[in-house]
Amino acid sequence: MKRLEYIYVDTESRIPKYKQVMDSIINSIHKGSLGMGEKIPSINEVSEEYLLSRDTVEKAYGLLKEQNIIISVKGKGYYIAKTDLTVKAKVLFLINKLSTYKMRIFNSFVNSLDANTHVDLDIYHCEPLVFSNILDNKKNLYDYYVIMPHFKNENLQHMGCTDDILKAIHAIPNGKLIIMDRNLKSLSKEAGRVYQDFTEDIYNALTEGLEKLSKYKKVILVYPNKGVYPYPKGIVTGFKRFCIQHDMDYEILDEIYDSMELQLGDLYIIIEESDLVNLVKQSRDRHYKLGEDIGIISYNDTPLKELLGITVISTDFKKMGEEAAKMIVDNKRVEIKNDFNFIDRHSV
Repeated sequence: MKRLEYIYVDTESRIPKYKQVMDSIINSIHKGSLGMGEKIPSINEVSEEYLLSRDTVEKAYGLLKEQNIIISVKGKGYYIAKTDLTVKAKVLFLINKLSTYKMRIFNSFVNSLDANTHVDLDIYHCEPLVFSNILDNKKNLYDYYVIMPHFKNENLQHMGCTDDILKAIHAIPNGKLIIMDRNLKSLSKEAGRVYQDFTEDIYNALTEGLEKLSKYKKVILVYPNKGVYPYPKGIVTGFKRFCIQHDMDYEILDEIYDSMELQLGDLYIIIEESDLVNLVKQSRDRHYKLGEDIGIISYNDTPLKELLGITVISTDFKKMGEEAAKMIVDNKRVEIKNDFNFIDRHSV
């Protein structure tokens, strides 16, 4: 097959020439004449072969690039990047960790999209280098990039976005970018956002439950200061502000230790599920009744916590996924502060 044999232009047709070039390449992909990674003629070659203006061919190739059907490699040319043309859009959903609540967001997101939208899930484990490598290897391959930007430093502590991280994110066209769970204010308004405000969220949620919380003598936040998947420091900031403003005695622990000095009238705010299990077990061993002898509030709701009657402070994970998907379906980028609530059950 000659290199230009699969491009056909009818000079007598009223169909615009740029669309004929596009349709020729798309039809060749459908027929199997062009495969994944195959090089196609340059703009100059098509222009000279069919006596078309360069602008006409550039428009055709530009639209094919927008649909991620072809990609351009600097200094090398154009290549076929997608052969499954039944897929309306391809989305890369990039998260920092696998967890029950992250998967609730992901499932809600996927279930809210059109059936012919393809979504790939990738995990970077809070590692900046892994994150940058994923984006570098997968640039120009997707129509949308949905990213949850949470990272850790060498001391296993939650950190902000470094210049290298921001550079990797800024390389994504704003119209293709949706940031979830955390707000990056340096991005253009053309990028979508569905985020939590960790400092304000915990402060407002605890304030919502103040009437019930005020019966406790001491409030203890169990915040893992170091971990494989660290948590935003804004949680601690908001917690301290709440306790100081309402004149409540408080303490911050790294974890629930074995043989804790549990005292009547203590209220625990737990982030890690392993700490929650340990605390509930120790409370039962001492025959303490949750909600009366001691209180427990867990961070981030799960179906199991609902079943066990554990009070939680939590964002609405289902809504977060739905709002991100809506931006893709409606082709609109907006900034949304996600709901965060105090859900009263039986443990306070």
